[in-house]
Amino acid sequence: MLRQGRISNAQRRAHDDLLPLYGLPYSKEPISLASAFGRTAPTIFEIGSGMGETTAAIACAHPELNFLATEVHTPGVGSLLKLIAELGLQNLRIVQHDAIEVLRDMIRPNTLAGVHVFFPDPWPKKRHHKRRLIQPAFLSLLTSRMISGGYIHLATDWEEYAVQMLDVLRAEPSLKNSAEAFAERGERPQTKFEARGLRLGHGTWDLLFRKI
Repeated sequence: MLRQGRISNAQRRAHDDLLPLYGLPYSKEPISLASAFGRTAPTIFEIGSGMGETTAAIACAHPELNFLATEVHTPGVGSLLKLIAELGLQNLRIVQHDAIEVLRDMIRPNTLAGVHVFFPDPWPKKRHHKRRLIQPAFLSLLTSRMISGGYIHLATDWEEYAVQMLDVLRAEPSLKNSAEAFAERGERPQTKFEARGLRLGHGTWDLLFRKI
């Protein structure tokens, strides 16, 4: 579901003015990523870019890669668009639409060089676990869109969800874990929310798998 939430004037202006420049409209047909970015380069797909700080930082650090972010939250989309303009990022595009439908309809098989899913909604109540993003059927769709050797990087601050994600990824035959269990954070920038949690003694768990 598209969520609106509280939006600042700056976020609203950025959303209205910049989405036509850096946004891609949802399509029920596969798109040409080369046309969308104006070049051919390995493409990293991000599910849930939030307020965009991490997404923009990674795109800024890797100008050789293309980044396609998905986010349904309008304030977050506006915030990321503002960062794209301020940093002059030419390698980052965003689709304001459900990530599953974007993957299913807009992304061709064997296309993505990597996938980022950082801090997805943990749906902590047991009766809501079926709403969690990382499930076998979704993972099958996701890996079908990845190239051989492509990676998926997940992160969560809920240990129980981390264990479930690890089990789901281990059960996917096309994926191989890059670590014994959980991975290092690596180049993933630490968010303000994450840093605050770590100061309070909360944990963070990363997973890094590659497609065989």
